[in-house]
Amino acid sequence: MSDLTRSTAWQQLQQHSQTMQDSDLRSLFTQDPERFDKFSLNAAGLLLDYSKNHLNEQTLTHLEALAKQVEFDSWRKKLFSGKHINHTEDRAALHTALRNCSQIPVRYNGRDVMGDINRVLDKMRQFSRDIHNGDWRGYTNKMITDIVNIGIGGSDLGPKMVVDALAPYQKDGMCSHFISNIDALQIDRLLATLDPETTLFIIASKTFSTQETMANALTARQWFLSHCADKKMIRKHFVAVSTSQQQVEEFGIDPHNMFVFWDWVGGRFSLWSAIGLSIILAIGMEAFESMLAGAHMMDQHFQTAPILQNMPALLGLISIWYNNFLHANSNNHAILPYDYALRFFPAYLQQLEMESNGKRITRTGEIVDYKTCPVIWGAPGNNGQHAFYQLLHQGTRKISIDFIIAIHNNTQTIDHQPAVLANALAQSRALMWGRNHEETRLANPKLTAAELEAHVFPGNQASNTLLYNRLTPATLGSLIALYEHKVFVESICWQINPFDQWGVQLGKTMAMDLLPALQTGEDKPACEYDASTNGLLNYIKSHV
Repeated sequence: MSDLTRSTAWQQLQQHSQTMQDSDLRSLFTQDPERFDKFSLNAAGLLLDYSKNHLNEQTLTHLEALAKQVEFDSWRKKLFSGKHINHTEDRAALHTALRNCSQIPVRYNGRDVMGDINRVLDKMRQFSRDIHNGDWRGYTNKMITDIVNIGIGGSDLGPKMVVDALAPYQKDGMCSHFISNIDALQIDRLLATLDPETTLFIIASKTFSTQETMANALTARQWFLSHCADKKMIRKHFVAVSTSQQQVEEFGIDPHNMFVFWDWVGGRFSLWSAIGLSIILAIGMEAFESMLAGAHMMDQHFQTAPILQNMPALLGLISIWYNNFLHANSNNHAILPYDYALRFFPAYLQQLEMESNGKRITRTGEIVDYKTCPVIWGAPGNNGQHAFYQLLHQGTRKISIDFIIAIHNNTQTIDHQPAVLANALAQSRALMWGRNHEETRLANPKLTAAELEAHVFPGNQASNTLLYNRLTPATLGSLIALYEHKVFVESICWQINPFDQWGVQLGKTMAMDLLPALQTGEDKPACEYDASTNGLLNYIKSHV
C-alpha cells in the first residue's frame, strides 16, 4: 500500500464509505428538509447545488481531513506563487497570472511576469482593433471577414468552445472557423467556402512543429499562394501564436505578426493567453477581458475560501469521494449542459481533465495503487435524453453527473426556455428520486407483474447542479476557471502532476516512424513491426 492509502484520512474515508455505500438519496432528503441550504453555495456568479450526492456532514469532515493531509493549502499557494509545480518540466503553471486583473505582481524565477502579459494583451488589442476597423486589410485591400484558427488540442478545443459559446457577442462581419484534424477532408471543405482575399489564418502552435497543425498550415499557405503568387502577401493573411520565432519566420510569417506566450502556459490552460487571439477577433477585446475578469473572480474565491466553502475544492473532493470510495468500480463522470451554447464544453473538459489527471505515476515517481482520473463524457442535455439517458436511469452503472443550467438563454426566442429548465430540473430529480414499484403500479395500473419491473426507475443517481443567470463572457470565464481548479484539487489528492502530458508522445513518435512506409513510392513490404501492424500496413499499401 502507498503512504496515501495507508494514511489515517484515507482509511477513515474507506470506513465511512461502507456506511454510505447503500445510502438512499430519497431518505436523505426526507430526513433533512434543509439539505439544499446545507449543501449549496454561490461563488463568482455560479450556484452549486451538491445536495443530490451520497454524502453528509461527516463525509465532508473526512474529505476536509484528506485535503489537509495532502497539504491542499500549501499546493494552492504554490499554484499562484510561481513555484515550479510542473516538476517534470521544471516550470510553473501560471495560467492564473494571465487573468490577474488585480495586477498584483506575479513572480516567476524572480521576475514579475505581468509586464510581459500586458504587452501581449496590448498587441492583441491593437491587432483586433485594426481587423475590426478595416485598418488591416487583405492583399486586394478588402476587409478581413473570415478568421481560420489552425491548431489542435489546447490550441483548438478551448478557443473553439469559447467562440461558439459566446456567438451572441460575435463581431459583425466576422466569421470564425477552426481546423484541427489532419484528415484533409476538414480543411478542404472549409477552403472551398473561403475567399483568399478576405481570409486571415492564425497558426497556433507552441513549438510550431506539431504535425497536424503544420500539415494544415502548409495546405492553407499553398491554397493562398495558388490565388496570390506574391509570397510577400503572406504577411497580410497569416499570423502566428507560438514560442518559436525561428520556425515562424521559416514558414514565411513576418515576426511582427507573431503573438508570444510562455513555457509556463500549459496547452489546455492556454485560452487566456495569445492562444485566445481567435476569441478576441471573434468577440472583441472588451468581451475577452470580461471573460478574464470572470475567471479572476473564481481564482480569488479558490485562493481564499475555506475548503468546505470553496466551490472548486468541493467539486474536486466530491469527485475523489466517488472515484476512490463509493463508485470505484464505475469511474465515469458525465457533463450535461442544458445550455446549447455549451455544446462543446464536454469535449473541452475531456482534454482538461483526462490529459491532466490521466496519470499512474505520483509526483515522487511511484505507481499509484488507487484510481485516478475518471472517464469524462457528455453532451447537451436535451439531446442526451434521447440517446444515453436510458443507461443513466435504468442501466447497471453508477455514474456521477454535473448538470450545467442557464436560467436565461441568449436568443430572442425565449418561449423555449421554460421547457429547457423543466427538462433539466426533472432529469436531475428523476435520476435522484426514481420511481419505485408502488409508484409505478399507481402510474400504470394495467401493467402485468412481468411488465412492472421494466417500468421501475431505481433512482439514487448522484449529481451536482451548476446554475447561472445567463452565459456572459464573465460567467463563462468563471465556469472554465472553476473546472481548472477542480482538476487541480483532484491532482493534489492523487499526488500527481496535472501539468505534463507525456502520454501523448509515444503515439506521435510511432506515427513519425510509420509515415515513410505509407508515403507514395515506398514499396517495400512491412516487416519490422508486430504482426498486426505489418499486416495492416501491407493491406493498405496493396490498395494504394
